[in-house]
Amino acid sequence: MTDARPTNRFFRATVASIADVTPSFRRFTFAGDDLADYGDPGLDQRIKIVFPTRTLGLDAMPLGDDWYTQWRELPEDRRLPFRTYTTRYVRNDVSEVDVDMVSHDVLGPASDWIDRAQVGDEVLIYAPTTAHEGVSFGIDFVPPAQVDAILLAGDETAAPAIAAILEQLPREARGVVAVELPHTDDAAYLPRHPGFEYRIGARGHGDRHAHLMGAVADAAAGLAPAGAGADVEEVDIDTDILWEVPRTAKGGAALKSARLYAWLAGEAGAIKALRRHLVSERGVDRRAVAFMGYWRLGRAEN
Repeated sequence: MTDARPTNRFFRATVASIADVTPSFRRFTFAGDDLADYGDPGLDQRIKIVFPTRTLGLDAMPLGDDWYTQWRELPEDRRLPFRTYTTRYVRNDVSEVDVDMVSHDVLGPASDWIDRAQVGDEVLIYAPTTAHEGVSFGIDFVPPAQVDAILLAGDETAAPAIAAILEQLPREARGVVAVELPHTDDAAYLPRHPGFEYRIGARGHGDRHAHLMGAVADAAAGLAPAGAGADVEEVDIDTDILWEVPRTAKGGAALKSARLYAWLAGEAGAIKALRRHLVSERGVDRRAVAFMGYWRLGRAEN
């Protein structure tokens, strides 16, 4: 008999605990009987969290199958903000889910909620259900079946996804982790994998992306095969979405094998430059480079 339950839906969840894992990463444990049906396809599974505001409660959010269209049709002052995160841990047996968020100065509705959230507060989480089977197009880490090395690179917004990937890779996997974080002590956030070299640095004043760009360039020089390079489409990050995950129509990896598979995520300007370096300058096959512009400097994004 076919399972008629939806494979993705909204879950109403309550903050059960809040813990500062490092200076910049705050872990929210959400609870509620509904979370027994929360799915966990694994790796860097994307979810969306809807936040109440100081003037709007969660009941203002459309919850039907066409929720996004309905949300866009609402007047701007009636739209609840939502942001994209990564599921960190799921404990269906006790109906709990952990999500790690970056704690920083209040710049918008999400950071405002993170700053003032308390145990007992509620959110909506749009995520897979336990009825989900097979390929998840919310997972952007789709490496070839055979790959010599993996490059995981990004800023603090990518760190939870990188952490989840590292925890789930087999011990024989090899590669480099290149991450730029706000604080030196944030390096403890990333789990250690025996096959990976870590190039983690704290962001200095006035040189955003400097560590990330240098760390990826150094890693690519050792990992990337020599090649002539290829032209890549220049994406206007002010008008278009910088997001490409090479895969087949059925959701599998675009290549059967590769010397290097690169997963890049974070601020769109930096990711655009890293993609250009790997593909155009180093000659990495673009079908082995997944790149996601999670956010843009100076912009709040749902």
